[in-house]
Amino acid sequence: HPSARHEGSPAGDNARRGGEVTPVAAPPLLDVSGLCVAYGNVEAVRDVTLRASRGSVVTVIGPNGAGKTTLLAALMGVLRSRGSIRYQGEAIDRLSIEERVARSLVLVPEKRELFGSMSVDDHLVLGAFTRRRSADVGALREDVYRRFPRLAERRSQLAATLSGGERQMLALGRGLMSQPRLLLLDEPSLGLAPRVVRDIFAIIAGLRDTGVTILLVEQNARAALAVADYGYVLETGSVALAGDSATLAVDPRVAATYLGHAPSVP
Repeated sequence: HPSARHEGSPAGDNARRGGEVTPVAAPPLLDVSGLCVAYGNVEAVRDVTLRASRGSVVTVIGPNGAGKTTLLAALMGVLRSRGSIRYQGEAIDRLSIEERVARSLVLVPEKRELFGSMSVDDHLVLGAFTRRRSADVGALREDVYRRFPRLAERRSQLAATLSGGERQMLALGRGLMSQPRLLLLDEPSLGLAPRVVRDIFAIIAGLRDTGVTILLVEQNARAALAVADYGYVLETGSVALAGDSATLAVDPRVAATYLGHAPSVP
């Protein structure tokens, strides 16, 4: 598979072969193969195969209508799909949304889906509904506030009164309250000012450093490839290109179509 280069091999994960110790690649956290999603007779996602290794950021870029949001909805169980979805080595194709959430798979949707009449603090508590102990919830909430100081300043403020960037931060913070192993982010930069986009992507990079695996769907190809380890280009429901992010960023097809320029010649 083209993403084999980003799967990684833990130092202690070895196998003995013919008297020699050889490294064994760690299995990906998310392994999707031949995924298809249809709306009636229209196939929105066709034969998509992708992988995300533990602790990596993998991005899916592409134009409007390419099937990016549909892909995330299928992974979360919102839409029915055909093909194979393996997460932490387990087939989750038939699991409900609730069962996927219980396995620490979390979607932060494009529309953020906040409740305008609820405070920042209440949203974070709501995000921790899978956590049993109130002490754990309190510690998680304070960790979110450390990560998002602007939310801490507005903890009693209603979501309806927040700026677009603050609402995106709240949607991310709410998702983190369930301690995800795999975080699915759908267009986190949508509608935000360039300065706020930089802040959001800096936060995403920081999340990777905590060991969270992130699958990032994004139209802002430049920002997505800058933060990601590996990328897929989705066009008309199928993977058109795949490779490590540095390679994709200088691919002539990606540069001309998604970055707005031809790659420079050294």
